[in-house]
Amino acid sequence: MNIAYRFRIYPTEEQKIFLGKTFGCCRFPYNQMLNDKIREYEKTKKMLKHTPAMYKKEYPFLKEVDSLALANVQLHLEKAYKNFFRDPKIGFPRFKSKHHSRNSYTTNVVNGNILVESKRIRLPKLKWIAMKKHREPAEGLCLKSVTVSMEPSGKYFASLLYEGYSCENQAAEPDYSTARILGIDYAMQGMAVFSEKIETEEAGFFRKNEKRLAREQRKLSRCVRGSHNYELQKKKVAKCHEKIRNQRRDYLHKLSRKIADGYDAVAVEDIDMKAMSQCRHFGKSIQDNGYGMFREMLDYKLLWKGKKMVKVDRFFPSSKKCCQCGRIKQELKLSERVYHCACGNEMDRDRNAAINIREEARRMLTA
Repeated sequence: MNIAYRFRIYPTEEQKIFLGKTFGCCRFPYNQMLNDKIREYEKTKKMLKHTPAMYKKEYPFLKEVDSLALANVQLHLEKAYKNFFRDPKIGFPRFKSKHHSRNSYTTNVVNGNILVESKRIRLPKLKWIAMKKHREPAEGLCLKSVTVSMEPSGKYFASLLYEGYSCENQAAEPDYSTARILGIDYAMQGMAVFSEKIETEEAGFFRKNEKRLAREQRKLSRCVRGSHNYELQKKKVAKCHEKIRNQRRDYLHKLSRKIADGYDAVAVEDIDMKAMSQCRHFGKSIQDNGYGMFREMLDYKLLWKGKKMVKVDRFFPSSKKCCQCGRIKQELKLSERVYHCACGNEMDRDRNAAINIREEARRMLTA
């Protein structure tokens, strides 16, 4: 497997200027290549095949930056086209904006052009850059590529991609009829409800910081666009968003690690989070919970441990089915938060669904 380690870097003012040029020089050929592909397809109904090197004669400033960064631009555009043809719901590749797109570029390791030490990193066409290396990569890994990015708050990061990471799958597959399986059901309040009692923190980090964010955004709306105060206030708003994002990711990382270490398998419901987030009344709460991100984190951490994540079909009646007698209710309103069954079972609706998801996953694993 490939594994990435993200470290913060501290470039000098001269290096920041060069990184800004690289971000722009990667964005420019991406837009040019996408525009030429669209025009060629409109004329001949064929896909145009070209490279960023073809633009260097007309635009000499592209020669100033790393050539491998420009080569990766072509790979990213081709990947965007493949994703669109694989699933049109993803959307057609869009042009990159200077003000709204993510500032980043990727360069590959060729003939030792990238060196990493304890407190610094050397990148192509750049000298040594100070780096906060808060953890050491696993032994026996080979550095493959480095992605340099700049956050809207002005912080710089380097994501080091290593290949050769081995999963901890040496242990024999457990007997799933008696193995520890955790069922997870999505909940609007608290992100998720588990089939077993697990100590969790109170989520909803956007709601907690919403007043402060609104105050900073009001100040930004009163500033003159393009002025010095506008740029300073814009960074303050970006820092608020960054803090909320970091709090959410830290919480989800810790929770997913705790679950991956303590259970042999995890069962989740295969629900469409993107469609749910477009709901008129629940969109903000669904995006604040970060349940989709939590599932992705849990999936790869279970894979590292040699364990499994089972996705139960979204049409499985987990909420309508009684976890004790198996009777299925024909009608169950969303406002009914306590499940009542004729057998005498009374329990939280989401806890009942989580138990049903766990038992359905156990049946699928033992089948």
